[in-house]
Amino acid sequence: QVHLVESGGGLAQAGGSLRISCADDGRTFRRYAMGWFRQAPGKEREFVAAIDWSGDRTDYSDSVKGRFTISRDNTKNTVFLQMSSLKPEDTAVYFCAADQPFDTVVRGDSDYWGQGTQVTVSS
Repeated sequence: QVHLVESGGGLAQAGGSLRISCADDGRTFRRYAMGWFRQAPGKEREFVAAIDWSGDRTDYSDSVKGRFTISRDNTKNTVFLQMSSLKPEDTAVYFCAADQPFDTVVRGDSDYWGQGTQVTVSS
């Protein structure tokens, strides 16, 4: 069973940084690829970043590449999204997702989702 809980969202200024986390309280975290998605008001949910079970493979959307970094700590059942050079257009609710294989997560077809954490970037 996978139960994902995001944390660390909040308010940041444009150009600033923020790190959000997603923890799983189950025992199968390390089996899953993990991903981050976001949804802004009035917009579709979009892919942000993904990481495979080992941490060796990552993927990013073009809109965040070079600014965001996804990582994971399998000893703590947690995946992180370090966000830098934030822009107002990064404002959204950020969701984490878990599944296998990696491409399933990237497509947004994951079976497991967190409840989301709000990130707001002021200009």
